[in-house]
Amino acid sequence: MSMRDAVSRCVHDGDTVVIEGFTHLICFAAGHEIIRQRRRDLTLARLTPDLIYDQMIAAGCARKLVFSWAGNPGVGSLHAFRRAVEGKRGGALEIEEYSHFGMVARFSAGAARLPFWPLRNYMGTDLPTANPRIRTVACPYTGEALATVPALNPSVTIVHAQRADAAGNAQMWGLVGVQKEAAFASERVIVVVEELVEEAVIRSDPNRTVIPGMIVSAVVVEPWGGAPVLHAGLLRPRQTTSTSPGKGISRDPDSSRATSTSSCTPSRPRRLHGEPAGPGREAQGETAPVRRSQLRVLTRPTPPTR
Repeated sequence: MSMRDAVSRCVHDGDTVVIEGFTHLICFAAGHEIIRQRRRDLTLARLTPDLIYDQMIAAGCARKLVFSWAGNPGVGSLHAFRRAVEGKRGGALEIEEYSHFGMVARFSAGAARLPFWPLRNYMGTDLPTANPRIRTVACPYTGEALATVPALNPSVTIVHAQRADAAGNAQMWGLVGVQKEAAFASERVIVVVEELVEEAVIRSDPNRTVIPGMIVSAVVVEPWGGAPVLHAGLLRPRQTTSTSPGKGISRDPDSSRATSTSSCTPSRPRRLHGEPAGPGREAQGETAPVRRSQLRVLTRPTPPTR
């Protein structure tokens, strides 16, 4: 089985798909495979839709986008996203917008199997006017009016991590967003990692384990699968040579759609600042050559809804 098989098994037309990672450990390789398999009518959810979601929108994969801020701090606007929202290339993309913390709250409610999450996040904003799913309740203890957002339970969440064992216990370090909450909220979870390690390595440093194997459906070993974004200890932050061409390409509808059908070729990474090195990898300098796709799939079935 390969990344192709993992996506074929876990991602279906009409699914709600989450590829999380807050400017860090974003799995571009999975998004490209979804494009290659021509998945359609997807609801894409993510705090900050990035270049990979722009590519998926350009490729015609998305029916709806659930998000809190759209853009890329290094590259700029997401032009395919804008065209889709404005309906310039076929039907308009449906959007559902929240604040950052509103999306965190939605994943947290989904992970806890609660119907909604209360927050004060929308005081003085007009987002509730634009999004009728943001509502209010009276606090049963104080009578205060609180905003609420509904739980988000994705069909599948895809997370990139530095390493995992064969049981799916995934470890990551560096900037961590809502990967854990999104994974626990999801029906199915694909963990994509830089390297597969022995269980003893995971047990030797348990505080790095963010996603436990009991909720993981498949483990994919895909080195550089998140390039060109930062992988703490493995890849430098976005390299201009990798992302700048996207500015011109995404502005042109035909170039954007054509480019979105092919995967990127990442530049060779270097390990940073003496971060933990896995077996067979050098602590400094260029990494040893590895095969691009070696998949380990768990034999356990998809965990039941909790």
